[in-house]
Amino acid sequence: MSRPRRRGRDVHGVFLLDKQQGASSNDVLQKVKRLFNANKAGHTGALDPLATGMLPICLGEATKFSQFLLDADKRYRVIARLGERTDTSDADGNVIETRPIAFDQAMLDEALAQFRGDIMQVPTMFSALKYQGRKLYEYAREGITVPREARPVTVYELQFIRWEGNELELEIHVSKGTYIRTIIDDLGEKLGCGAHVIMLRRLQVARYPVARMLTLEQLQAIAAEANAAETADYTALDTLLLPMDSPAEAFPVVNLLPAVAAYFKQGMPVQVANAPEEGLVRVTEGEAHKFIGMAEIAADGRVAPRRLVVEFPA
Repeated sequence: MSRPRRRGRDVHGVFLLDKQQGASSNDVLQKVKRLFNANKAGHTGALDPLATGMLPICLGEATKFSQFLLDADKRYRVIARLGERTDTSDADGNVIETRPIAFDQAMLDEALAQFRGDIMQVPTMFSALKYQGRKLYEYAREGITVPREARPVTVYELQFIRWEGNELELEIHVSKGTYIRTIIDDLGEKLGCGAHVIMLRRLQVARYPVARMLTLEQLQAIAAEANAAETADYTALDTLLLPMDSPAEAFPVVNLLPAVAAYFKQGMPVQVANAPEEGLVRVTEGEAHKFIGMAEIAADGRVAPRRLVVEFPA
């Protein structure tokens, strides 16, 4: 007779992990899930093992809204090694070409200017994008290069920090889907010397507060102290969570009276005064403004449910 599958807690919110170098995003996700004893968890866009920094982890019902963080803009600090190009565009790959560094500051400034604003970028082969049903990195590991179309991305800010010898440090604020490794590889080609990433830190996702980030080690220490009690008490851990609707905080809010919300929660579009004319909205209920889901303004002006929160007993 099979043993019943262990179920975790119905805990909902977003934890801001400061991922350390060398760890895979999925590995730290599973560790955070176990520490919170959560029944469901998901991250919001993987960071490479080489990379560190902000990795929002959604727990419980917050996973339903993680897509909004995948679509959010992000900010990075990157250090590039000049004069060497690798097959992965970062330090985890093999050096495939070395060239002398023969540019000056004026040439660097001119090259950097070409990466600001709206640009077209060909995704790296070492990405999770798919071609004919398989992820690009699966082809890359087999030494196969497949066709990739250039995609529009936006570099909102590209700030020069320092250039010392064969190291170049930048801070970059980009739209969703932008590969920093590709920017560095393309920049190295424009400079004629080649380049690859040796340090990458994600500084921010959307408008999440940097001060709320904790490392896995810090979280483990808090969990260990909580578990020292005779009965499991997750209060200290749960206070670390941001609200489940924080991934969608950029969207306007529509608040429903409880009587109207009852129909909305059954999947029915509802009429609301002073609702936005179009687009997605966050929907809350009553005087407490309890978050109950996301909706889209229909053509007739009604608020149509798109993703609802499952309500759990207190």
